[in-house]
Amino acid sequence: MKFVTVSRDNRDRSGSDADTIHSAILLCDAVDASIKCFIVGNSFTRFKTAADSALAARFLAPREPRRLLMIGAGSQAPVHLKVMCAEFPSLERIEVWNRSADRAASLVERCELSANVRVSGALERSVREADIVICATGSTMPVFKGEWLKPGTHVDLVGGYTPQMREADDTAVLNARVYADHRALVTENCGDIVQPLETGVIDASHVRGDLFDLCAKTVEGRGSDREITLFKNGGGGHLDLMFAEWLFANQQMDAKRSIEA
Repeated sequence: MKFVTVSRDNRDRSGSDADTIHSAILLCDAVDASIKCFIVGNSFTRFKTAADSALAARFLAPREPRRLLMIGAGSQAPVHLKVMCAEFPSLERIEVWNRSADRAASLVERCELSANVRVSGALERSVREADIVICATGSTMPVFKGEWLKPGTHVDLVGGYTPQMREADDTAVLNARVYADHRALVTENCGDIVQPLETGVIDASHVRGDLFDLCAKTVEGRGSDREITLFKNGGGGHLDLMFAEWLFANQQMDAKRSIEA
């Protein structure tokens, strides 16, 4: 069970640096329903989501990406940058674009990464130059245009988790090989896929597969160096369960090592 509270105006309040979303996980045993652990901390959701993106990028991104663009400077951004740099040591330059340039600059100042991190002064130019574009915003309108994407780019859409939210336009979705973390989840709940499906821009077959398919190798990931790939990170409850089980198992192993030592 996951408990979530949302207060979207937290950042607008004078003197408040509180997160807009807070969450906790209650993990129960699948057989006898006994309570295994209670996990508190917003970093759980951030790292779960970033790990989802990194796993998809392992299948879909260019082999050795050099330039990454982070659109959005909220709580998901620094964790995504940290995890992506771990997944792709080849990254040399990271740019951060945000509607508020001050927030982008604040994120850049906090980053301690091997890649050169700087603020993007021009969104279109940064998109055109990027090998990987990550978008983690709360936008209800497309943030960037598909025509800006160069051949071979990998796009990771993180922020749009309701049918009304949108980060990429129809051109981006139509011209890309599209994948999701969970096909049923994104085709029913995420605007970047729901809206072009409803308007007939794409049909259901345009979503080629999800992470279950990619990991099982029942669908092909990136097919060539010039393909544009797009991954819709829906962040479903199945990921919370997987991550919580992994975290609990590792905690148990750490406790056992401590006792044996």
